[in-house]
Amino acid sequence: MNQLDGKIKHIFKDESVYKIPKRYNIFSGKALPSFIKDWLIRKFTDEYGELDASGILTFLEKHIPDKNSDIKNRLRTHGEEVIILTRFIVETDILKDTLRFSIPDLGVKPNEGRIPDYVAKKHLEIKDGEIWGVITLVYIPPDGKNKGVIELVNFKPFKPYNVDFEYFKQARTEFSMNEWIDVLIRSMEYNPDEFDHLTQKLLFISRLLIFVEPNLNIVELAPKGTGKSYIFGNISKYGWIISGGTVTRAKLFFDISKNTTGIITQYDFVAMDEIETIKFANENELQGALKNFLEYGFCTVAKTRIESQSGLMLLGNIPLSSNKTPVYTTYFSNLPSFFQSSALMDRFHGFIEGWKLKRVNENLIVKGYTLNVEYFTEILHSMRQISTYSYIVGDLLHVPKNADTRDTKAIKKLCTAYLKLLLPHIDNANAIDKDTIFTYCLQPALEKRAIIRKQLAMMDSEFSEELPDITIK
Repeated sequence: MNQLDGKIKHIFKDESVYKIPKRYNIFSGKALPSFIKDWLIRKFTDEYGELDASGILTFLEKHIPDKNSDIKNRLRTHGEEVIILTRFIVETDILKDTLRFSIPDLGVKPNEGRIPDYVAKKHLEIKDGEIWGVITLVYIPPDGKNKGVIELVNFKPFKPYNVDFEYFKQARTEFSMNEWIDVLIRSMEYNPDEFDHLTQKLLFISRLLIFVEPNLNIVELAPKGTGKSYIFGNISKYGWIISGGTVTRAKLFFDISKNTTGIITQYDFVAMDEIETIKFANENELQGALKNFLEYGFCTVAKTRIESQSGLMLLGNIPLSSNKTPVYTTYFSNLPSFFQSSALMDRFHGFIEGWKLKRVNENLIVKGYTLNVEYFTEILHSMRQISTYSYIVGDLLHVPKNADTRDTKAIKKLCTAYLKLLLPHIDNANAIDKDTIFTYCLQPALEKRAIIRKQLAMMDSEFSEELPDITIK
């Protein structure tokens, strides 16, 4: 262990986990996200750091079946009551007046799963969308005209940590800024020692901005192999990643025929991965709804107002030259035609230059103590509702009277997100010096918005590259 290992283990005694790649080999063949793996490692590690591998294997066998499981046979043929920890998707069926669920990883389809009203009313966490939890399943045989169905009769949400944010803030004061940046990178499951410099580290943790700030919209273009898909698909249960396929207004916002809201209302953020492979149906109506949502946090579909604090992340690949810089200076030309609209792209707050990050290799995989991913993402999720930070930023920044409103909003939101990530213990503007807030919050916010602004100017002559001269008071 090095000094940072010791500090993490001591300060976050119950929230840290010791990570070495060989320990995680035990999950080979199991398609589990990091927040589940970390929880299991922590659960089956004793106070001396020894891992009970057989205990994990038994738990996996009993409670986390894989896609080849005979769960349907156990339920129907053998009449078992099955208790599993799994990801399941809830869908309200208005026409048939029932609440359905599916377990895609186990082959349980929506028309095969039912949630009784007494269970849904008892557990308010059960709502349309993806949920992780411990569920109890039984089989209800056919009865007259009613077909056989798998019924979810009990539920416990997967939320092993009740976040004490004051405790977290106090813990942050024990770390220097450089140490804390390394803690964040470790918690993203990467090794901070392999980064070239501080600027590269700050760029990397920029991927967490939409985890902590509501209605923040960002674009990242990068070559393949830089880990962008992993961060948004494995770290948090509060995000949803779309990889390929067709995006419709019904899927994203509201399905008129089913009278159900879309994924944008169910998650902290939605990431569109491999954006160049995604198709968009009825582009005009979807683009109109998306413009309104990105601008205001709501849109109207038919007569239904759809509101959400979800952020949107566009993730795409970009061709590089031999010197590892983009072949074309017009970055947005790599996006689908759907996004070739300056009015739409102006609503994205910042741009991450992913080609400046390292390609993932074995040395970049974290080794040592880090925050348990489940705890870490609960902290990030809780930050979204804390308005103190945006108030502090508003108190610190001087904004010219003629500043463009979208630029101002973007810079403030990005600055706020950096403040949450890097200085969560700060309670008021007087508790932070100007150089620190400029270096770690305002400057990277200005840089990311400036890229958007420059690309808009290349796309549309009505835009200029000039940013408002926002400064620290």
